[in-house]
Amino acid sequence: MKTSFNDNGFKFVPAAVAGWLLIASCGTYAQQADLDKGAALFATHCAECHSVKEGRDKKGPSLFAIVGTKSSLREGYSYSEALKASQIVWSPEELSRYIANPKATVPGGRMRYEGLASAADRADLIAYLASQGKH
Repeated sequence: MKTSFNDNGFKFVPAAVAGWLLIASCGTYAQQADLDKGAALFATHCAECHSVKEGRDKKGPSLFAIVGTKSSLREGYSYSEALKASQIVWSPEELSRYIANPKATVPGGRMRYEGLASAADRADLIAYLASQGKH
């Protein structure tokens, strides 16, 4: 593998290696996610209140393209003051923490969900959510 340095001394690595490093840095999310299982988990745990269709809010906001976005920014949805104040960015890690225990993660939030205990199930669900909104 060939590397090079720019004028500031920063080392460059080939894009394939950089991509692998990014994936590896995501910890448990680097596992081989099961998108079908994630879709089934969404249907069972989330679909009553949320949609993954762009702009289609239900009791809760649409989760279309949620991964990597700042919380409470979807236009047209009335978020709780607690979620607005949280300033959370929905990274896979933050989503996992929230899905595991929404009431502890955002005290005073309106989400009426007790949480999903299994880290593997959360990883599959988050991978499914991450796949929504990709064109």
